[in-house]
This record gives sequence, C-alpha cells and structure tokens, in this order.
Amino acid sequence: MLTPMTLEAMNALSEGTLMKQLGIVFTEIGPDYLCGSMPVDHRTKQPAGLLHGGASAALAETLGSMGSMAIVNLNSQSIVGIEINANHIRSVREGSVHGKATLIMRSRKLHVWEIKISNDAGTLVCLSRLTIMVLDKETKQ
Repeated sequence: MLTPMTLEAMNALSEGTLMKQLGIVFTEIGPDYLCGSMPVDHRTKQPAGLLHGGASAALAETLGSMGSMAIVNLNSQSIVGIEINANHIRSVREGSVHGKATLIMRSRKLHVWEIKISNDAGTLVCLSRLTIMVLDKETKQ
C-alpha cells in the first residue's frame, strides 16, 4: 500500500528536476497506483510536432519511481529504475497526456509497475512497464 505521502509533497520534490522542466504534475494517489499529467507542448514534442517518445518514457518512469518512493522506508532504503519499456501506440499533437502507474508486483527487492498513458480523450497512447530495484542504504557505525 502506498504511504501517506501527499501529492503536494510529491510535486514539491519535482522542483529543480526534469519533471518540473517537462511540466509533469502528480494528480492522484491510491492504494496501489499513482497518476500524473504532462503537457504536450514545445518542451515535450519532437521536431515533427508529435509527443516525443522519450517524454512519454520520462512520464512513465517518474510515476513508477515516485510510486516506489512512497512504499519504501526512505530512511533505510533507496530506489533505482533498472528497466523500462514503452510501446508508443498513438501520436499526440496537443493537449496533455495522463498517466496511471499501477503496482503489479512487489517483493522485498523489486517493484514492477505498469504505466498506461492516455490523451485528453482517454485514448491509450503509450503502454509502459518499469522495474525498480530497492536498495538498502549503508548504515554508519
């Protein structure tokens, strides 16, 4: 279950990061999912005027990574993404995209997230899977 980390706290962690530069905002959190949105504009488009696949991957990794941060003890653990894939299904030229990361597997050392990204009309545009490794921080003696 995701911890009581608030959306406001999650969004505050984006200050000074790629997430802020791309306009990614966390919008909803539930017991096993996290949602966010990203504009399709000059920051996230490729030269042909379409949503850049790398921007979709960045949104997917952002949602899954923050979801994992919300379910580990950050005092004793850290998380790192170790694998991401993204199937780009439809193009988007304007508006925003909306992602929902759902935790599909959680073990002591790995989390697997499925991230569905849709356009403003709710049509699926990208399907992604992210694997996160949970690392124990070294304790000082």
